[in-house]
Amino acid sequence: MGMTLALPTPAEPLKIGTRGSPLALAQAHETRDRLMAAFGLPEDAFRIVVIKTTGDDSVLIAADRPLKEIGNKGLFTKEIEEALLSGGIDIAVHSMKDMPVAQPGGLILDCYLPREDVRDAFVSATATGIADLPQGARVGSSSLRRRAQLKARRPDLEVVEFRGNVQTRMKKLTDGVASATFLAMAGLNRLGMAHVARSAIEPEDMLPAVAQGAIGVERRLNDPRTEAMLAALHHAPTGLRLAAERAYLAALDGSCETPIAGLALLDGADLWLRGEILRPDGSQTITGAIRGPASDGAALGRQLAADLLAQAPKDFFAWR
Repeated sequence: MGMTLALPTPAEPLKIGTRGSPLALAQAHETRDRLMAAFGLPEDAFRIVVIKTTGDDSVLIAADRPLKEIGNKGLFTKEIEEALLSGGIDIAVHSMKDMPVAQPGGLILDCYLPREDVRDAFVSATATGIADLPQGARVGSSSLRRRAQLKARRPDLEVVEFRGNVQTRMKKLTDGVASATFLAMAGLNRLGMAHVARSAIEPEDMLPAVAQGAIGVERRLNDPRTEAMLAALHHAPTGLRLAAERAYLAALDGSCETPIAGLALLDGADLWLRGEILRPDGSQTITGAIRGPASDGAALGRQLAADLLAQAPKDFFAWR
């Protein structure tokens, strides 16, 4: 690249857009710290801009309103992407499992930080794991996937809607709203709160959400400086895994209104992708797996989606 990169300065900082939750801020700080290290820049060459999204409405969180009632797609991303398009921020840091599979015109997501722990965390003051919960216990989760997986394993449990950031959910447990909930191990690790998990649930027992544990950094398409800076951060193995997982999700239904689980692992130059689709009440689960060259990740993802759909009865998604 012939041109010299005009790096951000304290006078003209690079603006990093993020949601305001403690976890979102931790992810924005990690992104900033990696950029500082890669380019030898001081902290004040960056500015973290907190943007409130539709999904962050405290009234809706307190009421435990289901996400789909508020309008699921882009719930935690729309306002941030609008700021990116208008130039109010230069990059946006997202939890990839919140990201719709398609980006608005003019934006691109091609930078991923190294993926964290992909597992779900079991969180409870009284039980050590799902099997240990008493008959009929109440479990809180706002994730369609986790709720369906839980119902499939323990039909006796009462599953209730449960929203909010880590801190809010911990308080709800203390207040007795539910006896257990689930969080992502990745988020707890990033917050330095891994001790909150009574146990981590292995993917063999509960396949995680697509892209769980991954952070993506979104930018404008026509911004060569940001493109060059983010290229220095991009973790290629995570990119290969997410290409497969997100193509699989897109082929199934990227709207977050279907209980879908998926996880890609790399094995040398090969990729192993596992998937699971469920009815929301857990009454039926369809699982599958596929292996192939990691460079064909997106094609493998689409193939696995087709395989699962071929096994699903015609009315499998009829409840939507």
